[in-house]
Amino acid sequence: MATAADSVEDLYPTRSVRRSVPFARRHPVVWDAAAEGPLAAGDVDAFDRDGFLAFKDLLDAEEIAACLAETERLGRDADVRASGRVAPEPDVADGIRSVFEVHALSEAFARVVGGSRLAGIARQLLGSEVYVHQSRVNLKSAFDGSKFGWHADFETWHSEDGMPAPRALSFSVALTGNEPFNGPLMIIPGSHRTFVPSVGETPPDYHKLSLLGKALPAGPADRTTVTDLARRHGIRQFTGPAGSAVLFDCNCLHASAGNVSPFPRTNLFVVFNSVENGLGEPFAAPAPRPGYLASRDITPLPRRCAGGCRRARPPHASCNRVRSGGDRRASA
Repeated sequence: MATAADSVEDLYPTRSVRRSVPFARRHPVVWDAAAEGPLAAGDVDAFDRDGFLAFKDLLDAEEIAACLAETERLGRDADVRASGRVAPEPDVADGIRSVFEVHALSEAFARVVGGSRLAGIARQLLGSEVYVHQSRVNLKSAFDGSKFGWHADFETWHSEDGMPAPRALSFSVALTGNEPFNGPLMIIPGSHRTFVPSVGETPPDYHKLSLLGKALPAGPADRTTVTDLARRHGIRQFTGPAGSAVLFDCNCLHASAGNVSPFPRTNLFVVFNSVENGLGEPFAAPAPRPGYLASRDITPLPRRCAGGCRRARPPHASCNRVRSGGDRRASA
């Protein structure tokens, strides 16, 4: 099995262990507490403590409509499907579970991903310029949308993609209403400070199986550890209307239940990684995953105003968006 280069020390061994023994995170959560950005100091402290922040209205109605239209278009595109970027919903005929690399396939998604509301927050918390490690739309169809089991994304990105340190974060942005009954995101607060190794080697081309969300030989978090952390810290469920969002650290334990309700759930998922944390060889996988799952192009995102044009500050009048996260926070 291929491993990371000998010159890169593996500080988060996983999938090579006989049993899962959790240990304390070995890197900071907020990489530069003094960095300027859209978030108020209290929000930065809350993210450092809990591992997440919630926002009421990160996208407006026009952006939501554009993203939903593009999701439908991309799902129908035969070339996109043939490229491997569409993960099917296992139990739904012609159903879609995820569409990957949407920011590279759609200008509407590119504007949202590259605007200062998301990327600016990522720069502030990660203390550097950032690039998009992964983007996707996750869909949970009505009645049959499948679950996402308990896991921490960094465990996968470290073992299968070669991400050295947990210097990445994710936005989950609601494109439809996220309700208690249609499989909203759940996070264990404070779990981002504990790394939970996974037991079981990574098979070749494992992403072709893991993206379906079926029973997996590697990657899911140890159930005893999940139970212990949940008993200590509780579980937070995030609901909200279209346009609301949750930002969370890459090492947070999170999950979402299946959707048996008659109401579908569609979310945009964007991962920002520090340009100082670029991918190397996988630490515990035979070969790297495809670039549409884990980008190796660490070219920094250009600084844009909130509306997506190439201007960092001040925002243009036509791109006038509230930049501070403070008054846009949701009660999670």
